[in-house]
Amino acid sequence: MTLQVQNNDTITLHFAIRIQGEDDIDSTFDDEPMTITLGDGTLEPNLERWLIDVPLNSRQVFILTPDLAFGLHDPQLVQNVPIDEFHDAPPVVNNYVEFELPDGETLGGRIAAIAEHDVSIDFNHILAGKTIEFEVEILTIHGRTS
Repeated sequence: MTLQVQNNDTITLHFAIRIQGEDDIDSTFDDEPMTITLGDGTLEPNLERWLIDVPLNSRQVFILTPDLAFGLHDPQLVQNVPIDEFHDAPPVVNNYVEFELPDGETLGGRIAAIAEHDVSIDFNHILAGKTIEFEVEILTIHGRTS
């Protein structure tokens, strides 16, 4: 019987994420592999679920539509902020910015557009609305043997 990844396993793997048909956005294949524990929040839950039942020593590519990966792009998550909120540095399109919320947490978004009096900030995940390729190679499943 082939050993397969299960919930809460600690695994060592290589992975790559890319918009379908494009270059890697993030990858460990040319670097050191990554060790994670499923459910610890290191990997997006929507990606993590694709690791379940992947056999040890196998390499697989999953094609994930937006609803299966980072979600659809939600226009309601694009908000206008007065340009005078950017007193530390001028806004630049596509830059990532963080805002401190009243509870001390931070919320980040990408500057989508700049107008005369305000800046449009897109708070969607940067891969929202994109079909992605999630490539994985499971190298080790720690603490379990076949």
